[in-house]
Amino acid sequence: MTAPGFALFETAVGQCGIAWGARGIRCVQLPSARSSETRARLLTHFPELQESVPPAVVQRAIDRIVTLLRGEAVDLSAIELDMADVPPFHRRVYEVARTIPSGDTLSYGQIATRLGKPGSARAVGQALGRNPFAIVVPCHRVLAAGGKIGGFSAEGGTMTKLKMLGIERAQPSLFEGDGVLGFDPALAVRELSAADAKLRRLIERIGPCRLALKTTPSIFAALAESIVYQQLNGKAAATIFARVRALFPRARGALSATQILSASETELRGAGLSNAKYLALRDLAKRTENGSLPSLAQIQALDDETIIERLTEVRGVGRWTVEMLLMFRLGRADVLPLDDYGVRKGYSIAFGTKELPTKAELETRAKRWKPYRSVASWYLWRATDSL
Repeated sequence: MTAPGFALFETAVGQCGIAWGARGIRCVQLPSARSSETRARLLTHFPELQESVPPAVVQRAIDRIVTLLRGEAVDLSAIELDMADVPPFHRRVYEVARTIPSGDTLSYGQIATRLGKPGSARAVGQALGRNPFAIVVPCHRVLAAGGKIGGFSAEGGTMTKLKMLGIERAQPSLFEGDGVLGFDPALAVRELSAADAKLRRLIERIGPCRLALKTTPSIFAALAESIVYQQLNGKAAATIFARVRALFPRARGALSATQILSASETELRGAGLSNAKYLALRDLAKRTENGSLPSLAQIQALDDETIIERLTEVRGVGRWTVEMLLMFRLGRADVLPLDDYGVRKGYSIAFGTKELPTKAELETRAKRWKPYRSVASWYLWRATDSL
C-alpha cells in the first residue's frame, strides 16, 4: 500500500466508501442517503485520512466490489484487510464469513459451530454488526435461525441486506416470503414521528404499524391474482380466482404461466374472466415464459421505479398494481401510491384539509416521510378506515 487515504466509488447499490492504509483495506462503507453522509461516516472513524485517488491495489479491490454488486460472481477473498485493531474473536468470525460464496448463506449458529463455539450465535451476530469491511466480509450472507433475514446495521437496514442478497441470487426461498418486511417498521415509525408532527399524531392514535407482507412464490402468481381481483369486490374476485385454479385440479402450488398458456380461451372465460382479464393473463404468462418478466429473485436487485417500468409493460398492469406489489409482496419501504384514493382521503382526514390533496401537494409533504413512505401510506389508509 502507498499513503493512507479514502475514496468514494459508485456501485449498483449506491455510492460506497473505502479507506486504506499501509497494511491493507481498513474499511468498506455501504452507502448512506447522501454522499456527504458516507464521507462523514468514514471521517468519523478515520479523521486523519485525506480523500485521494486510490492506489492500484485499492482500485483493483474497488473494481471487484463493483463487479460483484453488478451481479457477477467475483471472489473477494484475495483483498487484503487490515485487521490490526479487530478483536481476535471478531477476526475469526470475519474469516469464516469470507468463506461464504456469493449466492450462498450461513446462519449465525452455523458460523458459531464452525468456530468450535456452538451456542455463541449472539456473539457472532454482535461481531458481524460491527463489521468494518462490508461486502468484502459478506455479513449480508449471514442469516438468523430458520432462514430469517436477521438484522443489518448498514444504512437501509434489512432492505439493503435483501437487495444485496437479491443481486447475488442468494437463497431464493428468502424471496418467496416468510412474512418479514425488508425494513424495521418500529424504526420507520420513530423516523416518521420525528419528521412530521401531524403524522405523528395520527401514528399515536392508530398505534403500532402492522403492515404485513403477503408471501408469493413468483411475480407471475402475484400479478395474476392482482389482475383477476381488479375492479371486483373481494368475494366475487376470490370466487373467479378459485374457478381459474380449479381448471388445473392436478396442479400443486401457485398458479403458473404454463397452466394459463395450456388453457383455452373458452375455459378461462368460462371461469368468469372478462375478455380484458383473459388477454392480460395471457400476456403475463407469455412474458413469463419467454423470460421478459423478471423472476422474484431477479427483481430484488432492481429499484422501485425500474420494477414499475418493467412490470407495467404487461397488458392490464398499471402503476398502482405494481406499487401494491412493491409494498405488500416485496416489502419495499419507500412507496407512495399517489393515485390511491384511500391515501389521499387519509391525508385529508389526518391533516385536516377540506379537499383531497393534489398529487403535487401530497408528493411535496411526503418528502418528509422518505425513506418510509410505505409506512406513512399505511397509516393514511388506517385514517380512512377509522371513519
